[in-house]
Amino acid sequence: MEHVDHVLIVDDDREIRELVGNYLRKNGLRATVMADGRQMRSFLESNRVDLIVLDIMMPGDDGLLLCRELRAGKHKTTPVLMLTARNEEADRIVGLEMGADDYLVKPFAARELLARINAVLRRTRMLPPNLVVSEAGRLLAFGSWRLDTTARHLLDSEDTVVALSGAEYRLLRVFVDHPQRVLSRDQLLNLTQGRDADLFDRSIDLLVSRLRQRLGDDARDPAYVKTVRSEGYVFAYAVQILGEPA
Repeated sequence: MEHVDHVLIVDDDREIRELVGNYLRKNGLRATVMADGRQMRSFLESNRVDLIVLDIMMPGDDGLLLCRELRAGKHKTTPVLMLTARNEEADRIVGLEMGADDYLVKPFAARELLARINAVLRRTRMLPPNLVVSEAGRLLAFGSWRLDTTARHLLDSEDTVVALSGAEYRLLRVFVDHPQRVLSRDQLLNLTQGRDADLFDRSIDLLVSRLRQRLGDDARDPAYVKTVRSEGYVFAYAVQILGEPA
């Protein structure tokens, strides 16, 4: 039987969640709607979903707290799309820092939300577009780190696993497949998220900051991901292919 993607919508606005749920169902997706974090937690205990749409502004446990919980638990790799208020840039920034894969500003058209959902789902199932990779599963070594491209996590020098969010993995994968090459913010955004940057888009800078933290990189003098003023970023280490993961 063909898999039908299952989307969970968590929003305290009944009208929005019902309209969105109905629209997604009419366009070939499974959709389940929840009003708050308590309902979401209960549902996820025994159900699997392919993507979660989280409203930030909810009474009680808001979307930022719920996203942080998801990233710390067994659903850490489930894609999350945040819904944010138009003038709350700080919430959008924090949402990306918490590990959200994308965000959409309210008010929005249901068609745009569907397009964003489909784009995030595609990105989680394939390598970034235009990325040339000769092998499906490899161990890539750089500095004191190895990247397992099958399990999609980092291994340090003592084989300790460092879990990555989907967005962090995609960004690191772009860097290690294009080492020692300057990549602009527009290129990185297109490769990792399949869209162009708008004027004030800071998502790549936030992702780079999170990735540096994972790598133990000093932001003031990074060894791995260096900033190239007025151009973008460059992955400074040479990358060695060790072979297939064990």
